[in-house]
Amino acid sequence: MLLIDSVSLALRAITAQRLRSFLTLLGIAVGIAAVILLTSIGEGIHRFVLAEFTQFGTNIASISPGKVKTSGPAPTGIPSSVRPITLEDAKLLANLPHVTGVSGMVWGNSEISANGRLRRTTTNGVGADMLQVYKMGMQTGQFLPAEDLENARPFVVLGSTLKTELFGAANPLGARVRIGALQFRVIGVLQSKGQFLGVDLDDAAYIPAARALELFNRDGLMKVDVAYAEGIPAAQVVQSITRALQNRHGREDFTVITQEDMLRTLSNILDVLTMAVGALGSISLLVGGVGIVTIMTIAVRERTGEIGLLVALGAPRRTVLGLFLGEAVALSALGGVIGLLLGMGLAQLIHLAVPALPVHTPLMFVLLAEGLAIAIGLLAGVLPARRAAQLDPVEALRSE
Repeated sequence: MLLIDSVSLALRAITAQRLRSFLTLLGIAVGIAAVILLTSIGEGIHRFVLAEFTQFGTNIASISPGKVKTSGPAPTGIPSSVRPITLEDAKLLANLPHVTGVSGMVWGNSEISANGRLRRTTTNGVGADMLQVYKMGMQTGQFLPAEDLENARPFVVLGSTLKTELFGAANPLGARVRIGALQFRVIGVLQSKGQFLGVDLDDAAYIPAARALELFNRDGLMKVDVAYAEGIPAAQVVQSITRALQNRHGREDFTVITQEDMLRTLSNILDVLTMAVGALGSISLLVGGVGIVTIMTIAVRERTGEIGLLVALGAPRRTVLGLFLGEAVALSALGGVIGLLLGMGLAQLIHLAVPALPVHTPLMFVLLAEGLAIAIGLLAGVLPARRAAQLDPVEALRSE
């Protein structure tokens, strides 16, 4: 039998029972649509989270005190024998090869008063290289000058939200601001950076790290962020930092974590979550596969006489097998296409209704979903097709 004849017979069999074929298509389409919709949302969230973390750059290494596996300062008030990371350590790291900027970090919550207004928000003690390290810019004025770390003048740079809350539309440059018990003079306002995982980065004040140590009564930095040149392997930078601090401290009592390592770990976690969400949607495909098995089994019983006639006329059993497999694959493939269109359409509608919810449908997921639909049709059609191919032609014709 010619290929075109086989295709024609398969299509004729599908269109002969339109309602039954449509319901079978619908089962596969709903399953594929569920997979596409859920994985689109999962992949969109994946990209959103990675974009949030990479807005500060990817070539950053963070050094925190204590030999631990996670970053962050130790809880305050708990005695520790760990040697703190100091301003001198930060100065040492700034002179390492391939380092483009260093910013020691100390932060805390404090009351900030100016212009007759009082606000409690975050105060960050940073270095003069903070703009280069975190890829930030100035809206007006200038950033903290590069001065001797121990004798840094009491200057403050305001985030755009904090500036608006304290000064409204007025120019804050040169104004006096009280932070805790210390007085500072405003020398600049940062460009808006927006939110980072729900935290308003613009509602903060930035002062020299040495002044922050005094303000929060600390003897060491919470961490030091080191930015390094593009194209330099992170491992090389980590080795250089580790060697320099070991020589200074006498032992490795600190932890170095690169942005690259953190993003890789985060990406792996998000990939697993995306695949898990897609697997949940794939449960619907099992229902569609059961539907194909049921429909094809019924088709074999209804067309017993047709099968017997084909075999009696000399059609090889593999031709009969191919006919029924072709019907199953055609049903599932067409259902897959409908499901893809439905899933991507629903994903875009959700994005239009909720713009804050990111959705993204990678081409790889589209191809995998359609391939999965075809594979399900092939597997679901094997048993009914084998049963049709193994029918005895005499018994088949007699049943007619």
